[in-house]
Amino acid sequence: MQGGGNSKMMSPRKGEKDTFHVIHKVPSGDGPYVRAKHAQLIEKDPEAAIVLFWKAINAGDRVDSALKDMAVVMKQQDRAEEAIEAIKSFRDRCSKQAQESLDNVLIDLYKKCGKVDEQIELLKRKLRMIYLGEAFNGKPTKTARSHGKKFQVSIKQETSRILGNLGWAYMQKTNYIAAEVVYRKAQLIDPDANKACNLGLCLIKQARYDEARSILEDVLQGRLPGSDEIKSRNRAEELLQELEAQQSAFLLSTPLGRRVEELLQDLESSQPAVSLFSTPSDFNIEDDFLEGLDKMMNEWAPSRSRRLPIFEEISSYRNQLAC
Repeated sequence: MQGGGNSKMMSPRKGEKDTFHVIHKVPSGDGPYVRAKHAQLIEKDPEAAIVLFWKAINAGDRVDSALKDMAVVMKQQDRAEEAIEAIKSFRDRCSKQAQESLDNVLIDLYKKCGKVDEQIELLKRKLRMIYLGEAFNGKPTKTARSHGKKFQVSIKQETSRILGNLGWAYMQKTNYIAAEVVYRKAQLIDPDANKACNLGLCLIKQARYDEARSILEDVLQGRLPGSDEIKSRNRAEELLQELEAQQSAFLLSTPLGRRVEELLQDLESSQPAVSLFSTPSDFNIEDDFLEGLDKMMNEWAPSRSRRLPIFEEISSYRNQLAC
């Protein structure tokens, strides 16, 4: 194990190669992709890495990894628009197995560029793939990697994660009703404190303060996974403070404020329950997709009714839910 930690070593001796590649997380070999990873991770030269990733793609050298890694480096260099075009232009050279990870990179790039509509469309396409059984290459779980560690992700967890991202995208468009719908669905599948905070914010934006308070208190009372994380607890406390301030301002701003809130609460409690995805026009997605999500929910939680008493009188807001 001699000299393996030398980050400047271009060609480690034969007995040191394995240690060198493990420590620095670079592949072995001498093709353009390997040189690109060396430039990226060892030499810390992103521009040189991008040039070499291009060469790897054109040479057909580990194209799946080269395109994805190049897009990530471009994003770090504030070249997200260029990265988007690269993925769109060259993803047809990549394997079927690589398409899902390329979609994940595209979603991050769309976020970076503020392309919310494109992000929403891609997230909905990923949900449709889950319903059709095309996600994870037809398997119930996949291996993911974060901060150098591998872990298993289930279809349920992935569905909830995608719905959470879709909810956040709707929030960027200030479409809080649509955001609420998908956050509610995500929480039914795989609840956590972070999505609960986002759902609470959606309700605050709609002046539905009592519902928001109840959800945020669930976080502070430790009733949800992730509630023990200080970041989630701090955010829940901040949102509660924002809630109290907005509610006070609302009630003091006009003598009709209190009466309006009472009428809204009466409306919410008096209307019949509707399906979480009430009609195809809510999201401009096909009938079979919406029915498929409900079918998945029934399979995952067969004792739970499809008609959920959480979206009373939502049909009157269909125009706000449409994309």
